[in-house]
Amino acid sequence: MPIVEISGLTHNYEGDATVLALSGIDVSINAGEFVAVIGRNGSGKSTLAKHLNAILLPDEGRVLINGMDTRDEALLWLIRQSAGMVFQNPDNQIVATVVEEDVAFGPENLGVPTPDIHTRVDESLRQVDMLEYRGHAPHLLSGGQKQRVAIAGILAMRPDMIVLDEATAMLDPVGREEVMGTLIRLNREEGMTVIIITHHMDEAVRADRVLVLDEGRIVLQGTPTEVFAQYEILQRLGLDVPTAARLARELRDAGVVLPAGILTVDQLVGALCL
Repeated sequence: MPIVEISGLTHNYEGDATVLALSGIDVSINAGEFVAVIGRNGSGKSTLAKHLNAILLPDEGRVLINGMDTRDEALLWLIRQSAGMVFQNPDNQIVATVVEEDVAFGPENLGVPTPDIHTRVDESLRQVDMLEYRGHAPHLLSGGQKQRVAIAGILAMRPDMIVLDEATAMLDPVGREEVMGTLIRLNREEGMTVIIITHHMDEAVRADRVLVLDEGRIVLQGTPTEVFAQYEILQRLGLDVPTAARLARELRDAGVVLPAGILTVDQLVGALCL
C-alpha cells in the first residue's frame, strides 16, 4: 500500500524571477520501501523532500501522505507525525543539552504522557544504538552520533516514514556509515519507510529504488542496478556512478572479464576473486 502518492506535483519559487523547481512529478512509494533520490544541485531534490511533510505545498497537483492531502491544514500535524524529517546539519536540530532530553522534546510537544515518553526515549535510542549516550551532552558527540540522535528524536514521535534531506552531507565517511547502517537496520528490521535525498552514489546503491531528478522532473527510476547501468545518461545529467561500478567499468575496458551489475566494493572483490 502506498504511503506516498504524488500526482502532477509542480512547485515554483517566486522572487525577482519565477523558478520552476518541480514540474509534473508523479510517483508512488510503498510502505516499507527504501528509496534514494539523486540529482545534481538545483534538480529539485530538497524541494521534493519538503513536500513530503508539508513544509512546502503544491502550486499544482497533489501530495498524499498515508492518504492525507498536504493541502488540508487540519491534517498538518498528523502528516508531520507520519513523515519525520532529518536535515543536513544535526546541530540545527538538537535543542537540549542532554541527549535523552533532546529525544524527549518531540513526544513532549505531542502531549505524550511522561511514562510513555521515557519508554519512547529508551526505545528510540536503542534503535539507533545510542542508548549508552543518553546522559551525554550532544555537543560532545561526533557528527554521525549527533545525526543518530536526531533520527532518534524523530523515531520517538513514532512516524510511519523518515525522510532525510542530505543528512549525511556534512559527515565524514565514518559518520556517513553510522547513519546509513542505522537507516538500513530501521528499514530491514523495523519495516520503517526510508527516503533519502543524497549526492553520494554509494548510499543510493543501498536503496530498493532510485529516483533521478533533473530540472524538476523524474528522468530515471528503478532498482540501483537498473539506474546505474545508464552510465551515459547519468554522465549527461552531471552525475557519477558508484566508485565500485566505475572501477569495474574501467577494468572491463582494460580487458578484465567481469559480470554486469557490479555496484559495491564487496561485489567487485567477489568478482575479482572468482
